[in-house]
Amino acid sequence: MAMQKKKPDYVHSLTYHTKERMSIFRDMSVPERSVVFENLSPYVQQSILKHLRIHEIVEMLDHMDMQQAQRVLARIKNPKQRDKIVQRLKGDVKEKMEYFLRFHPKATLSLINFNYLFLAGSLTISKAAELISDHYEETARYPEVLVHDDGELIGEVPLSSIVKERNTSILKKHVQSVQTITYQADVNKIVDTLVSTDSKKVIVLDHDTSVLGIIYADAARTLFGNMPAESLYEFAGVDDSERPFDGVGKKVQNRYKWLILNLATCFLAGSVVLAFQDTLDTLTILAVYIPIIAGMGGNAATQTFAIMVRGITLGTISLQNATPAIWKELGAGVANGVIIGSIVALVSALWNGQPELGAIVAVALVASHIVAAFAGSIVPLLMKHLGKDPAATSTIFISTVTDVCGLIFLLGLATIFLDVLK
Repeated sequence: MAMQKKKPDYVHSLTYHTKERMSIFRDMSVPERSVVFENLSPYVQQSILKHLRIHEIVEMLDHMDMQQAQRVLARIKNPKQRDKIVQRLKGDVKEKMEYFLRFHPKATLSLINFNYLFLAGSLTISKAAELISDHYEETARYPEVLVHDDGELIGEVPLSSIVKERNTSILKKHVQSVQTITYQADVNKIVDTLVSTDSKKVIVLDHDTSVLGIIYADAARTLFGNMPAESLYEFAGVDDSERPFDGVGKKVQNRYKWLILNLATCFLAGSVVLAFQDTLDTLTILAVYIPIIAGMGGNAATQTFAIMVRGITLGTISLQNATPAIWKELGAGVANGVIIGSIVALVSALWNGQPELGAIVAVALVASHIVAAFAGSIVPLLMKHLGKDPAATSTIFISTVTDVCGLIFLLGLATIFLDVLK
């Protein structure tokens, strides 16, 4: 029989191994951090908070209930940092819950209940009762008691069980299963869950399995009234996004204005070529590289755009939390630009016998890939932020930015080094 692997004593390690404290803490999973942090001394907590970045604190607080989060926030001495964390938390939760509530046009945040405690399954009934009593004194409301094991939700314990069970019994023994759903689930799945569940409540989870809030099934079902079940799915179309089986008239109505705008942007790209007409007349070989610059920049932007739209659809990225993702896309853009640029430079040197021209095209491709990564990332996020369908409206602006900037890089550099290239 295999021996069960002993869990690390993180509390002991973080308390006594001061030099390795932050590396130990960061090696833990986020749910583990939130659980272990609660069991550390105030001094050690303060030491860790001083070294954590804002997004790390937000991630940890996201796995705690409101009382726990308030206790941690109270230990952050810098008021500006504390305010930033609070605003980030509020913004993230609000945005995610609003995305979840898209299942009905009249669903509001008032449907979501944040009145819960997130307690470790190892706690005794007596300790849980103390925490419930403290919560009631602060809020004048009894909370739902959700239970976790190492930060992962395992169910709930009804208040009735806490009242009648022995004080020395642990919560984990009395856990009951609870219905859960992630906030970025498909609308049809959300409706199915709310309509068919036998549970009185549904726990809404973040994509990292932390608890976002509780929605009571009866309150959600009230929105649908007495409509037949097959009619409920009409509410899946509460946004303005075009769908594959929409009629021809609707498709034309949704698209023609953007196509007219695209026509204007095409003239903008054409004006760039016209501005460098003298350079093209002198060095006609540049015309061969124009579609390469435009095509590679457009393809690179499309790759980034596809990733961003997928994230927006799943609800995992927004304008507020996108900075790390954008930096990573820019890094990928630089690397891909260097790879593609090197290939083109080599081909140009062998084909035309002009390594100088190849070097200019290579630099233009690197710059074009950087622009493509930025445009492909930021444009769909801005469109979503402005209430537009990012899938239908972003490509016009992305293609314009990549085409215009790519041509400026290529023709501008060629103009600067024209004497060398002749």
